[in-house]
Amino acid sequence: MGKKSNTKARIVSAAWKLFYEQGYEDTTVEDIVAASETSKGSFYHYFEGKDALLGALSVLFDEEYESLRQRLTPEMDAVEQLVFLNRALFTMIDNTVSPELLGRLFSSQLITHGEKHLLSRDRTYFKLLQQIVREGQQKGHLRTDLSANEIVKGYAMFERGLMYDWCLCNGEYALSRYAGQMMPMFLQGYRPEEK
Repeated sequence: MGKKSNTKARIVSAAWKLFYEQGYEDTTVEDIVAASETSKGSFYHYFEGKDALLGALSVLFDEEYESLRQRLTPEMDAVEQLVFLNRALFTMIDNTVSPELLGRLFSSQLITHGEKHLLSRDRTYFKLLQQIVREGQQKGHLRTDLSANEIVKGYAMFERGLMYDWCLCNGEYALSRYAGQMMPMFLQGYRPEEK
């Protein structure tokens, strides 16, 4: 990772940690600059302001996916890999992202006229899902009457739905535990029909 992307990642990481610990409203740009050990110039080079950091949550998620990629094993079939990724990400959300913050991210993505970060196909998230689904189809673990894109879209939509509901319920239950029950049932629909 280059120095520039490292600086941006430090700012994003520090900001989201502060948002979680002291709340979005009570976190200032100065707090973020101090916690990330960067400068205001660096901050404004990457972000127009604090609100621009909301879309950067996808950067943190993608960093998590990069580290999780190393933990996927060939013994896991495609559905097991997808369940594993979902549980690991949702555990991270349970422990580091408040429902209020995630809700702000969703609402910012709904009203933005620019890039919808959550839907960007350039994200590690979508590239990893595509790889898992394609390999799963080749190995006979997933249906082939649907395209890899259709399966990835369904999975991503279901994940967003679980997160959205968690936000609506103000995090009154553990997201990872609930998804641990729901995601395997959902993904069974993508297994090939037994003859």
